[in-house]
Amino acid sequence: MMRKRLHLPSPKYTLAAAYLLLPVALACAQNAPGIMGAPATPAQVHQTPPSPAPAASAPAAAVPAETAAQEADRAKAYYHAALAAIDEEDAFSEGSQGDLNRAIEEYKYALDADPSSAVLNNELAGLYFRAGRAQDAIAIEQSLLKTDPNDIHAHKLLGRIYLRQLGEQQSGAPSTSPSSNYLDKAIAEFEKIVALQPNDVEDRLVLGQLYTVMHQPQKAEEQFESAQAIQPDSEDVVLNLARLYAESGDFDHAVKVIESVPPGNRTPKMEFTLGAIYDQMKQPEQAISAYQSASNMAPGNLRITDALAQALLKNGQLGEALKQYQRLADADPDNSEVLVHIAEILRRQGKYEDALAAAKKALTIDPASLEAGYNEGLLYDVLGQFDKAIQSYQSMIDLLSHANGAYTSDEKHNRSIFLDRQGSVYIEENQIGKAIADYQRMIDMGGSSAVQGYQDEVDAYRTATEFAKAVEVSRQAVAANPKNRDLKLMLAGELADQGQSAEGFALAKGLLNNTPADLNVWFTIAQMDIRLKRWKDAGQALDKAQALASKKQDRVYLLFLRGELADQQKHIGPAVQFFHQALALDPSNAMTLNYLGYMLANRGMKLPEALGYIRKAVRLEPANAAYLDSLGWAYFKMGQYDLAEDNERQALARDQTDPTLHMHLGDIYEKTGRIRLAAAQWKLSLAEFAKADPADIEPGDVAKVQKSLENARVKLAKEDSAIGQPKPQDGP
Repeated sequence: MMRKRLHLPSPKYTLAAAYLLLPVALACAQNAPGIMGAPATPAQVHQTPPSPAPAASAPAAAVPAETAAQEADRAKAYYHAALAAIDEEDAFSEGSQGDLNRAIEEYKYALDADPSSAVLNNELAGLYFRAGRAQDAIAIEQSLLKTDPNDIHAHKLLGRIYLRQLGEQQSGAPSTSPSSNYLDKAIAEFEKIVALQPNDVEDRLVLGQLYTVMHQPQKAEEQFESAQAIQPDSEDVVLNLARLYAESGDFDHAVKVIESVPPGNRTPKMEFTLGAIYDQMKQPEQAISAYQSASNMAPGNLRITDALAQALLKNGQLGEALKQYQRLADADPDNSEVLVHIAEILRRQGKYEDALAAAKKALTIDPASLEAGYNEGLLYDVLGQFDKAIQSYQSMIDLLSHANGAYTSDEKHNRSIFLDRQGSVYIEENQIGKAIADYQRMIDMGGSSAVQGYQDEVDAYRTATEFAKAVEVSRQAVAANPKNRDLKLMLAGELADQGQSAEGFALAKGLLNNTPADLNVWFTIAQMDIRLKRWKDAGQALDKAQALASKKQDRVYLLFLRGELADQQKHIGPAVQFFHQALALDPSNAMTLNYLGYMLANRGMKLPEALGYIRKAVRLEPANAAYLDSLGWAYFKMGQYDLAEDNERQALARDQTDPTLHMHLGDIYEKTGRIRLAAAQWKLSLAEFAKADPADIEPGDVAKVQKSLENARVKLAKEDSAIGQPKPQDGP
C-alpha cells in the first residue's frame, strides 16, 4: 500500500522543536521532492538528496562557505530526521518491521549529517527503546553522557529503560541484559534526574517508589514529602506518601497525610484509600464515612461500592449493607460473591427463606462456590432441614476431595470446615457415629485439621454422655500431638470433670512457662475450678490471667468468666456488671448475650431486657440449641407460652440429650394444663440427668424435676381414678 507523505506529523518529539530555530532560508529544504511538492516514489524519498541550491535572489557572498556547509548539513539532518519520524509513526501504528528498519536508517543518515546532535542521538535511542533494543539505546545514551553528564534527556531515557527491565525481571520475563542490578541503576538515574530537575513531581514520585522497593523508607519519605511541598494536593503524591506510612504500620501518619488535604480537594481515590486505612485500623465508622464520600464522588464505581458494603456489614449495619450489595447485584447479576453476602445479611436479619434463595442462586451461577455451599448448608440447618443441610455440605466435601488423599493447606482448611459442619448436623440428628466418622477424616488430614477433629470428637462423646471415651480420645490426641498445648489443656479439663482433678491440674500447671502463652492455661485452670466449685482458686487463676489479657477478645473472655464465677456464687449484681463490661467491649458476643439473658430470665429479673439479649444471641447463632432454650424460657417467664413452646421444641429438635430442655418443656406443658405430656418430659429429663456430667447440673434441678414428676403422678392418678381411665391430653 502506497503511503502518502503530503503532511509532516505533529512534532511529538523534541527533535522538531529543536530544529525550528534554523535560519528561515533553510526552510526551503523542506520543499524537497516528496515532502511539500508532488508525491515522490519510494526511491526518491529515501535517496540522499543533493545539497539545495542557493536562492536566486540571494547573493552567493552573503553566506560564508564554512557556515553554508554547516547549514547544508543541518538541512540534510533535518530532512532525514523528518522522514525517520514518519517511518517511526507508521512502524508502530501499522506494526511494520520494514518501516521500523527505514526509520532507523533515516536517523543514521541524519546523524551522518550532524553526528554531534544530542537531539538526534536521543531520538534514535528512543526508537531503539520502543523497538525493544534496549542495549543499543543504552549504548547511545551512555556515549552522550560521556560528553555531557547533565544531558537530562539521556538520563530520563536510561531511567525508563531500567524501569522496564526491572519490571520484566520482577515479572519473570526474560531479559537480554546480562546484568540484574536494574534497581540500583534506575535509582542512580532518577537521583541524577531529580538533582537536575528538582521541581519535577513525577520524577520524585518514581524515585520515592524505587526507594520503597529498595526498602529504604526514609529516603522514600524524603522524596514524597518534597513532592508534596511542590504540589500539596496532588493525588499521586498524597497516595504514595500515605501508602508508605501504611505499609510501615504508621496508620495514624497515613491518615494525617490524606486528611491534610481539604475535603473539597480530595479525590475519590484519596477517600477510598482513607477508608482502607481506617479498615486496617479497625475503625469501621470512620472507614464507612470515607467510603461514603468516595461513593458520592464516583457513584458508579463498583469497587468503592463493594468496599462500602463490606465496611457496613462488618459494622453490623445490615440494612445499609444490603442496599449496597443490591446495587452491586443489579450492576452484575451473575456475581455469585455478592449473592453470598446478600444471603448472609438476610440470614442475620432472620429472613431465612429469602437468604436460602440467594444462596441457591449463587450456587446456580457458580456450583463450585464454597461460600455459597456453606451458606446453603447453614440455612438448611437453621430451618431444621437437616438432611438437605447434610447434602449441601457433602457436595462441597466431594468437591474438595482427592482420591490420592493429598491436599494443600488451603484444601485441608476448607475440607475441615465442611466436615466440622456436617458432623454438627449429624449430632443434631443424634447420629453420633456418623459425626465421629467425619471428625476422624479431619484427624487423618493432620495438622490443625487434626487438632480440631480431636476436639470435635471429644465434644461428640460428651454429647453422647460417653465421658470415659472422651478422656480416652483426649489421651490419644495428646499422644499423637505431644507438643500441642491446646490438646493437653483439653485433656486436663476432661480429667478434672471425671474425678481425676489432681492429674488434670498437674497437667495444666505443667504448661506454665512465664510467657504470654500462659493466658490460655490460666483460663483453663479457672474453668476447671469453677466447674469443681473451687471459687477462691478460680478467682486467683483469673487474677493471673488478667495480667496477660492484652487483646480485646481475651479481655472479653476474662470478663465472661468473672461473670460466670460471680453467678455461680449467687452474686448477681457483680455478675451483671462483669457481663455488661464484656458487652461494652464486644456487643455481638453471643455467648455473653445468652448467659446474661438467661441468668436474668431464670430469676425473673428485667425480663424485657433479658429477652433482648437472648434474641440477639439467637440471631447471631440461630441453630444453637442452648440459645433457643434460653429464648423459650424467657418467653415462659413472660407468660408467652406459645412462643415458649415453639422455641423449646426447636431446641429439643437439635439436642435430645440435654435434661434442662426436657425440664423446661415439661414446665410449659404443666403451665398450659397438659400434665401427662409434662410428666413424660420430666421423666426424660431425669433420665438424662442420670447420665449427665455432674459439673453440668445446676444445684437443685434434679430435686425440682423429681418433685414435679411426683406431683404430676399424683394428679394423674386422681384423674384416672375419677374417670376410670387415663385422660387424653391435647397436643403432640
